[in-house]
Amino acid sequence: MKVVIMVAAHKKFPMPDKKGYLPVLVGAAKNYKPGIEYQRDDEGENISAKNPNYNELTAVYWAWKNLKDVDAIGLVHYRRLFFDAKPYSLSNVLSVKKIEELLTQYDVILPKKRNYYIETNYSHYIHAHHKEPLDKTRDIIAQYYPNYLSNYDKVMRRTKAHMFNMFIMKRKAFDSYCQFIFDVLEKLEKEIDISDYSVQEARVFGYISELLMDVWLETNTFKLTEVKWEQLGGKKNLQKAVSLIKRKIGIKTNTHFS
Repeated sequence: MKVVIMVAAHKKFPMPDKKGYLPVLVGAAKNYKPGIEYQRDDEGENISAKNPNYNELTAVYWAWKNLKDVDAIGLVHYRRLFFDAKPYSLSNVLSVKKIEELLTQYDVILPKKRNYYIETNYSHYIHAHHKEPLDKTRDIIAQYYPNYLSNYDKVMRRTKAHMFNMFIMKRKAFDSYCQFIFDVLEKLEKEIDISDYSVQEARVFGYISELLMDVWLETNTFKLTEVKWEQLGGKKNLQKAVSLIKRKIGIKTNTHFS
């Protein structure tokens, strides 16, 4: 089994030195600088120029369109990775051997769910971001993907979700996921005007896609397992808690801690 786990980064950063891991420079059309010898997401068929709005999904799109001879494709981030055991370090990331073992039983590997406890996925999103894109996403799903709608509503009512756009998938699942995600987001682009959004809020399509992962997964028949993830350098739990309380009492925040 040929497995490629992309490590998305927008700058040069220490990377895992393990079989199967491929550093990818996202937004390479703008972010490339001499000396960054990562795979660029602006080669072949790509949406690299959309990185300010799509975040790490530009790497996902690049892989979908250009990695044709791969049996399983994954995405992690330069500081947020999958681990099998402690210590959480670049030398101890989830191995290809372990991934291959898991993929003999499962189609999709995801990080353990994030729990917002006192907020639903919907309320958490609209307290942190503009509400219109998420509501327009529901309209698009209702019109073009009606069989996904009930699961969309279920996911929005929950307090937990698989976040971060992190995954490892067998090829069939990956193709299904990409077809759904990029079709919905392409339609959403035509429905909303983000010209006056802040730089942070302009990343809207990347944010929306995080909430669509479980919608896609629960509407299809792919088998899922979860593995431990960790953010190197800490998760800023105190800042997240303060931000959550502010949003709950109606103070808008511009910080996204995903």
